[in-house]
Amino acid sequence: MRLIEVKNCYKVYQNGVTAIADLNVTIDKGEFVFIIGASGSGKSTLIKMLYREEKPTNGSVIVGGINVAKLRNSKVYKLRRKLGIVFQDFKLLPKLTVYENVAFALESIGLNGREIRNKVLKALESVGLKEKIRSFPNQLSGGEQQRACIARAIVNDPKLLICDEPTGNLDPDISKEIVNILKKINEEAGTTIIMATHDREIVNEMQKRVLQIENGVLVRDEQKGSYKVHESTPNV
Repeated sequence: MRLIEVKNCYKVYQNGVTAIADLNVTIDKGEFVFIIGASGSGKSTLIKMLYREEKPTNGSVIVGGINVAKLRNSKVYKLRRKLGIVFQDFKLLPKLTVYENVAFALESIGLNGREIRNKVLKALESVGLKEKIRSFPNQLSGGEQQRACIARAIVNDPKLLICDEPTGNLDPDISKEIVNILKKINEEAGTTIIMATHDREIVNEMQKRVLQIENGVLVRDEQKGSYKVHESTPNV
């Protein structure tokens, strides 16, 4: 079943830069998809449109039945409750413990204490971080912080997990651990995973679907794809 549909999508910034040009792509439920491209290619813009950080200038971006191009700012929360987001720079709240960081999203939607506890412990166990529930972010390694972020992203059982360079600040061994956790979530929970990355080794090893964007244009869509990119300018 189709989860994401991008049709005739353009994104032109106010400075005249075209980040996305006539992009068409569909992603089905349960897929694991890498989005790759040189710096400045437009992949970060596409990722941001999926969780409505950016809106397309023309065309449509439909995520879980919601057209983000027509979504009012006051309704963005409805989209984001359906998905989880993992960032490169963690974005954990420094004054909250691991448990509190993961529980925060559930408290905002009004779950009771028992439901929250059960969901948080399940999420932390799935990423191998249950023993760190009382730790603060500055007491964790980079890999542990990213695992906490993944737990926070999956705690409400989203159908879609969007990962924007989740291994960008991690060494190769830790990066593999993080991607293995994502692979497990994809396989066991059936969660659709979209991951923007520059990590050549991980893409080549995983042999998942690869969407390559260059100059805002989709130049390659391969099942069991590999990494073939030339780096250029800073990210858009």
